[in-house]
Amino acid sequence: MKYKGVIFDLDGTLIDTLGDIAASMNKALELHGFPALRKEAYRDKVGWGIRRLASLCMLDHQDSGYQDSGYQDSGYQDNLEKATQVAEDAIRFYADNPLVFSKAYPGIPELVAGLRHRKMKTAVLTNKPDPTAQLVVAGLFPRDSFNFVKGEVFGNPRKPDPACVWDLLVEMGLSPADIIFIGDSEIDMETAVSAGCFPLGVSWGYRSRETIIKAGARHIIDRPEELLELL
Repeated sequence: MKYKGVIFDLDGTLIDTLGDIAASMNKALELHGFPALRKEAYRDKVGWGIRRLASLCMLDHQDSGYQDSGYQDSGYQDNLEKATQVAEDAIRFYADNPLVFSKAYPGIPELVAGLRHRKMKTAVLTNKPDPTAQLVVAGLFPRDSFNFVKGEVFGNPRKPDPACVWDLLVEMGLSPADIIFIGDSEIDMETAVSAGCFPLGVSWGYRSRETIIKAGARHIIDRPEELLELL
């Protein structure tokens, strides 16, 4: 493989953040009258952004038979507004305590250092709110580990919209053909394919191999160091 840069997903790819995501969202759900979910219930819900996550958690309660008149019996707009309120509270709780349980996956710090040693440009692209993404990356990686860290800015394109990748590539000074896009979910693979990057899946994240292969992964690695071997 001859590439000039790597774009990483964050949650489930670089860092195991599921515990902190679950804790903040559960606190927000309970604040609005919904029961908390098990941590593992978040595994297939994360990745689309905090507002979508709130909606999926509320729908999970609806599907399980939980009744809440404020959510079940109100109109679509009311449901959307409540999901937005839950999401906003979860963002606040998460920003206050983003690194209680989160940690980099084994081998990831060495991979990032190896890429920097090879003079490859690196970036993080996540649907996590940008201020929280900056806090998480800064808290778990040495300064200047990545050339760019980009989280969701409300109103801007986000994964799987390829525009968020193209905007980032302008800043990186690279083209889609120069980039390996590495992630653990169907969202990441769909983003990579749509943007014209090489879609590389990881097996240690939150989705199954079948899910990311179906979404377009051209290769899957089981250990971070395999990326250096491929390069």
